[in-house]
Amino acid sequence: MFTGIIEEIGKVKAIQKGEKSSILTIAAKTVLADTIIGDSISVNGVCLTVTDLTADAFQMDVMAETLDRSNLGQLAIGQQLNLERALNLEKRLGGHIVSGHIDGVGTIESFRQDDNAVWVTISASPNLLRYIIEKGSIAIDGISLTVARVDEVSFAVAIIPHTAEETILLKKAVGDTVNLECDLIGKYVEKLLGIGTFSQVSK
Repeated sequence: MFTGIIEEIGKVKAIQKGEKSSILTIAAKTVLADTIIGDSISVNGVCLTVTDLTADAFQMDVMAETLDRSNLGQLAIGQQLNLERALNLEKRLGGHIVSGHIDGVGTIESFRQDDNAVWVTISASPNLLRYIIEKGSIAIDGISLTVARVDEVSFAVAIIPHTAEETILLKKAVGDTVNLECDLIGKYVEKLLGIGTFSQVSK
């Protein structure tokens, strides 16, 4: 589990592509502290397992399902990434509970400056938007954010200067994709009510 509070911006060092999977090598510093092989690290919101470590990088396997659900298959050498180590229960939960299991991708539609904040509007499929509510939580590329507005085709979040400096979100451009993880509560309620399962409707 994660909090959605990004610890470090890393960089793609190498990509080994298989037939349906890939191996990522990511250059980092902060998230390597106390990390051992087998630990989980959130990479742009995707929970991945560390399979190898060096003094300045770590390696992870990315399976076909993850590539299908996320934008990790679009990564290129040198691209920046949001990184967060797994939740430490001895610390305050500053964001919200993030599983690192991506529900799907959205597309950045616009950026709008509003005094010291930047509004980011992201379009998403109806199967994702059904779980996104105003003032609810959403993880965008692993960043814990509050939904400021939502309609039938998109939602918007407001990015404060600190978040802009500590993450890659405002370094992206209109048309870029982002990984989305909706809050767990709506999916549990839907399942318990017998309306249908999220895995069936999100594909």
